[in-house]
Amino acid sequence: MGTTVGVVGDEALADALRNAGVAVERDSGGTVPGTDRIVAVGQAAVAAVARADGDPLVLPVAAGRGVRSVSRDDAVAAVSALSDARVETHPVLRVTMPDGTVEQAFWDVTLVTADAARISEFTVASTADRIGRFRADGVVIATAAGSSGYAHHVGGPTLAPSKQAVVAPIAPFATDPDHWVLPVVGLSASVERDEATVELLVDDRVSRTIGYQETVTISLGSPVRTAVVAQSQSRFE
Repeated sequence: MGTTVGVVGDEALADALRNAGVAVERDSGGTVPGTDRIVAVGQAAVAAVARADGDPLVLPVAAGRGVRSVSRDDAVAAVSALSDARVETHPVLRVTMPDGTVEQAFWDVTLVTADAARISEFTVASTADRIGRFRADGVVIATAAGSSGYAHHVGGPTLAPSKQAVVAPIAPFATDPDHWVLPVVGLSASVERDEATVELLVDDRVSRTIGYQETVTISLGSPVRTAVVAQSQSRFE
């Protein structure tokens, strides 16, 4: 196989691909290879590719249901099938902080209290309306890819790839909380009480604290193209 394949997240799989005759470039020092095809092993690797520049075709391996990943055992065969892959496009969240800095999230964005047994109050809004205001441990805003993860565990639905997000309160004070499926563009989340430290998580990383009356806004970032091959698993099973 003449095309060089980047591998992020698993040296053992990189070795297995080399042994199968695949030209491989590994990630180094947190830098994602600049190859046209990338094998991303695990959810953190997929998120790292989403944050990097470029528009590679990504084969997710052992990365959960949201991206129809393949198993490690099937990865070598799946790489061989990439030339015939169907492509799914996954929207990415562009997260603008209160100070104007921007990060990208592939799976989800979470505002959550840092201290045990403490709740805060949050508002979720769009450009057209206030969606909800509630007391809770936090709130998660998940892409369709991330909707089968933490957002699903707190009661949200699982989505096929789309430009919509699942918004779900975390351990809400209300006994019958709402969950929402909303267009990504124009979403925002604010902290409404000065009672607890609230952390912002972007995918698997703690980004910063969000203060009282500060707002995080969401728009669409650069999408990620993932490969779907015969070995790809269902996102709903």
